[in-house]
Amino acid sequence: MSDPAGTPLRILVLVKHVPDAQFDRRLEEPTHRVDRSDSILSELDEYALEAGLLLAEARGGASAGNTVTALSMGPAAAVNAVKKSLQMGATDGVHLCDTSLEGSDAYATSLALAAAIRHLCGYDLVITGMASTDAETSLVPAQLAERLGLAQLTMVADLKLEGSVLTARRDGDHAALTLRAELPALVSVTDQANEPRYPNFKGIMAAKKKKITTLNLADLGLDPAQVGEAGSATRVLDAAERPARGTGTIITDQGDAGIQLVDFLAAQRMI
Repeated sequence: MSDPAGTPLRILVLVKHVPDAQFDRRLEEPTHRVDRSDSILSELDEYALEAGLLLAEARGGASAGNTVTALSMGPAAAVNAVKKSLQMGATDGVHLCDTSLEGSDAYATSLALAAAIRHLCGYDLVITGMASTDAETSLVPAQLAERLGLAQLTMVADLKLEGSVLTARRDGDHAALTLRAELPALVSVTDQANEPRYPNFKGIMAAKKKKITTLNLADLGLDPAQVGEAGSATRVLDAAERPARGTGTIITDQGDAGIQLVDFLAAQRMI
């Protein structure tokens, strides 16, 4: 970037359509895939989107040429995650949708997303959430950075951009790390990074005029055998419902409840 401070930013934020945590999760049979009939934009991806919007606004927002593109990979209904992102303030959206993508694990997902990002071209920064709230693997950001050859700053709790240099803070249990990287880069943010905004009426109405581009595997030059179950490195062979929760052990205090509790914990090897 010849003029980092004045050059408009092109930011890409990955967003995912995931089962609503308010409902019980279910698996479809016989595929053992997650039932996505009641799905919403992943809460953790809202922090990624907010991070992108804040960085763009700090450079003057859309009026200064800065863009925040929301990209989602998933079935037809996953476009709703993109629409919610547009309502929050993203400038445009992309929906990667192809039946051959069904059953993709993190490895195949990162392959498809990397191909989509190359196809779209020219992003200064890719931002993701710390994990998806369905699989919760946290694998895709690092895999994506490796496939794209980008510097990666993961599990970021605070993010700043000065010129073309990103400064990020990663909080650990006993210490915090300060990380820096030149653009272009990939960042994954935690749920401590910011406070995501709510779509207001103006944002909801404006979103109706924003562009959503739909891509499939043919657009990306990918073979169906490279994704889905065929292209995945892992596969679910069997699944069973979680056993019903028992009543537990009830301790009646007759003056020795403390002793009973210690004996119970010792028997469970918890002390």
